[in-house]
Amino acid sequence: MKLYLRMAILTAIIATGATIPNTAFSQAGGSAVPFLLISPDARASGMGETGTAIADDINAIYWNPGGLAFLDYFPATSTRDETPYTQAALSFSPWLPQFQADLYYSYATVGHFFEELDGTVAFNFIFMNLGEFTRTDISGQALGKFISNEFSLGVSYGTIVAPDLGVGFQLRYIHSNLTPTSAQTGGEAGTGVSASFDLGVLWKPTDIEFLDIKDRLSLGLNLQNVGPKVTYIRESDPLPTTLRIGTAFNLFKDEFNDLKVAVDFAKLLVKRDSLGSDALPLSLVSAWENPGAEWAFGLEYWYERVVALRAGYFTEPAVLGNRQYWNFGAGVRYDIFSLDFSFINTIEENHPLANTMRFSLLIDFY
Repeated sequence: MKLYLRMAILTAIIATGATIPNTAFSQAGGSAVPFLLISPDARASGMGETGTAIADDINAIYWNPGGLAFLDYFPATSTRDETPYTQAALSFSPWLPQFQADLYYSYATVGHFFEELDGTVAFNFIFMNLGEFTRTDISGQALGKFISNEFSLGVSYGTIVAPDLGVGFQLRYIHSNLTPTSAQTGGEAGTGVSASFDLGVLWKPTDIEFLDIKDRLSLGLNLQNVGPKVTYIRESDPLPTTLRIGTAFNLFKDEFNDLKVAVDFAKLLVKRDSLGSDALPLSLVSAWENPGAEWAFGLEYWYERVVALRAGYFTEPAVLGNRQYWNFGAGVRYDIFSLDFSFINTIEENHPLANTMRFSLLIDFY
């Protein structure tokens, strides 16, 4: 197997923590740059990887850019006036700690509400370090070491189109550096570039007959990573185009307590077999022939909007990689800072994702 192809499969394992059987190649290993599928923030991770219908902070740039539409002003308090929304987020995770391979995932985003644009603009950066590798020739002799990594740069915009409906989009540049230039590849590097876009919608209904749901129910949809294939040394792989649908409901809220439940559904819209992969827009339809999808369920409890406890469950069928795990998380808020932590407890013993931790920080500017 060519080195760059081994690297591509490795990135799929790193991103999903999945064991990839041949029958699942069209799902788990059939796309390039799967690091784009890693949830960036510890809050959503602690809730089982749910966030499509919540999207109420700057991490909406990943979960649902439609949520940016509702991030317009910080409310006035006794010490300050109403302030245009400005928030930054940082996240870091040692990835697959059981491999002890110095793999890590890092993420940063910042956004601001612009009155002139009647919406919020956000920028983000994702970096995935894939570790150090040894290059060998055909006989197996070592030719030196190299470091592989992948990153993306994105810009998003969200705005209100109705009192209870927000829409948003993201444009993203993607760079995947799997292997360096070598004579074995005819002087070409195992490096691919592409671009993609996301489209998101978030609905927070305020008036449904016979139901008191104001500020309690939200429904979200996000079509992620739509763009041209990534080419590595004359062979192309599709982006991990994904449809996410979610709902969130506030079960109880008073002066001191806030309890929320969320559910997410995600379908990878990649159709691939031994002859190749379907191109867009055909894959948006043909991928539904692939069996299975991901489901995530989460709970979040806040006490006085200062301390949060979270739990969730993520599952997918065996044909997609058979990831099943519980997530646990906690958060604390002090002044302009919110610090979150999450932990993955896998059901399967010795799973690559076991004991994976995420740390993320939110900073409000007002």
